[in-house]
Amino acid sequence: MRRELTANKAQALLARIRPAGDVAAVRLHIARDHLAGSRALDARLKYIAGQIAALVTASGTTLMSLSGIGPVIAGRILAEAGDITRFTTKDKFASYNGTAPIDVSSGDQVRHRLSRAGNRRNCHALHTMAVTQIRYPGTGGRRSCERKRTEGKTPREALRCLKRRLSDQAWRQLARDQQ
Repeated sequence: MRRELTANKAQALLARIRPAGDVAAVRLHIARDHLAGSRALDARLKYIAGQIAALVTASGTTLMSLSGIGPVIAGRILAEAGDITRFTTKDKFASYNGTAPIDVSSGDQVRHRLSRAGNRRNCHALHTMAVTQIRYPGTGGRRSCERKRTEGKTPREALRCLKRRLSDQAWRQLARDQQ
C-alpha cells in the first residue's frame, strides 16, 4: 500500500478483493467500516474548515494575504492572540508566541534558539507558515532562509530567524487590521 492512499483509491482496492474465507470476509467488513468512518471524518473536517473560513472572513482580517496563511492558520493566530492592542510592540508579541530568540552562546560560539516558553499553538501556526513559504521558490521566506544559510547559519537557525520575521509580519498585519 502506498502512503498516498485516498478514500476513493481505498474503495476501489476493497472492491477488487474477494475474501477467501470467513476471517478474510470479516477483515474486509472491518476495512469497509473503517473507510466509512474515514469518509465521515473527512466530511466533518471539510465542514468545520468552511465554518472557520467564514468566521475569519467575517472578522475582516487581512492575515490571509500573507504567504503561507490559509483560513485555519489565520483563525488559529486570531484566536490565540486575541486583542492585538495588548501587545504594544512586535517584540512582546514574539515573546508571547515563543519566537523571540534566547541567547545560548558559549565561549566564542554565538548562538540563539527559540524560546520553549510562550504560546505553543501560535508558534506552531507560525511554523506552518514558515515551512509553507520555504517549500515554494520565489517566496520571501525561501529567500530569507537561503540568505541566512549563505551567512553560515544552520537550517534550524535559519528557520528560527524566519519564524521571528513572520511573527513580526503577523503582528504588523494584525495592528493594521485593528486600526
